[in-house]
Amino acid sequence: MNSAYAFIREQLQALASGGLLPQPFEYVFVINALLCAALIGPLLGVLGSMVMIKRMAFFSQSVGNAAMTGVAIGVLIGESYTSPYLSMFGFCLLFALTLKYTQQRTTLANDTLIGVFLSISLAVGASLLLFVSAKINTHVMESVLFGSILAVDDTDMNVLLGVTLACALIGLPLYNGMLLASLNPSLAQARGVAIRAVDYLFVVLVTLVTVACLKIVGAVLVEALLLIPAAAARNVTRSLPGLVTLAVLIATFSCVVGILVPMQFHLPVPTGGAIVLVAALVFIITTVIRASSSRFQGASV
Repeated sequence: MNSAYAFIREQLQALASGGLLPQPFEYVFVINALLCAALIGPLLGVLGSMVMIKRMAFFSQSVGNAAMTGVAIGVLIGESYTSPYLSMFGFCLLFALTLKYTQQRTTLANDTLIGVFLSISLAVGASLLLFVSAKINTHVMESVLFGSILAVDDTDMNVLLGVTLACALIGLPLYNGMLLASLNPSLAQARGVAIRAVDYLFVVLVTLVTVACLKIVGAVLVEALLLIPAAAARNVTRSLPGLVTLAVLIATFSCVVGILVPMQFHLPVPTGGAIVLVAALVFIITTVIRASSSRFQGASV
């Protein structure tokens, strides 16, 4: 797999040297980030549509922030502080599944319960960071919080590719069932959909994608990139297939432009922030289109 990455890099760098591609393509870390963008755009677009429909935006943010605690745990148990994926995936999955389990067995409002879990997770993470602060560079935590293309390497790309394949193989065959369970649980149950099982499966998929995307977008902004493209697509679409397709295109476009434009024009903007700003601009444009066109008035998905 690493040889495939090397081949792609060499070809793109050769095209950039010949003036056929923009100058940023001469840099390996830019190519790495763009390869990741080609994966996370479709992932976040498809999952983001479902997150919006299921009203789980705050849930995804809590999982992203829980990754900081996972990093601290990973350093304590001896994992590489640059790629503590075992601890991040392990802790975030435990966090998400425990939260989902508790949601189904309490009368507390979802936002209240998520706030409680998030507060506990951040408190544990802050306490653990006191013990590991002498072992890691503060830039490691910054890359988790805000994302950094400079930190993306072949390991990160392999993890992201693995998560993408897992989501495609597991999530796509069950996508209609998960969607029906979100829109009409009674009908889904009548059609034999295991509602509780698909809910837990969706939580696992959101958690895996969130953790895999941290190096590019960051924990603080991964929720925004899950939600904004879907919200922008919702402004100008009348159908569910149109919503999902347009959300994928907007998410991918935001990732690519957010990576290339700051590099091309030497703008001092963090990559994760630039990606979300591009998505936000698209959202504003679609909002104006919806407000000014009678075609989309009253449209619903």
